[in-house]
Amino acid sequence: MNLEKEMIMKQFLKVLAAAAVIGIVMSCSTGYTASEGDILEKYLEPESLLVLTQNPDPAIWIIDVRPGGAYDNGHIPTAKSFPSGEIMDRLEELPQTQYLIFYCETGGRAQMVIDKLEPRGYTRMLNWGGYTRWPYDLVTGD
Repeated sequence: MNLEKEMIMKQFLKVLAAAAVIGIVMSCSTGYTASEGDILEKYLEPESLLVLTQNPDPAIWIIDVRPGGAYDNGHIPTAKSFPSGEIMDRLEELPQTQYLIFYCETGGRAQMVIDKLEPRGYTRMLNWGGYTRWPYDLVTGD
């Protein structure tokens, strides 16, 4: 019986450790700002981003980097679709002078995009994290 309890405890600890690692990976990039992105930090809270979606600022774009199908199934209002697999081929559509708020499922993919854009001169960026942080209605379609 003790061997069985020990095995169950080891399995439980493995699951707990895996959950902790996933939690760290999923949340570690949320809130990252590039060198000139500090102005975007005020939109990190969902309530503030909601205000931006209701009163868009033409200098700030919200960018969804999830695949197009995920975007079509539901995205934050006013967000533009730039799937991470396409974004490097679409740089002519993404001005370096624009302030960019990126999001994806968890924030990891958004951070990978930011990491690719920074060496190319993009400095006005914020990783908002995952769209699941958005407690309001999503928009479907284009």
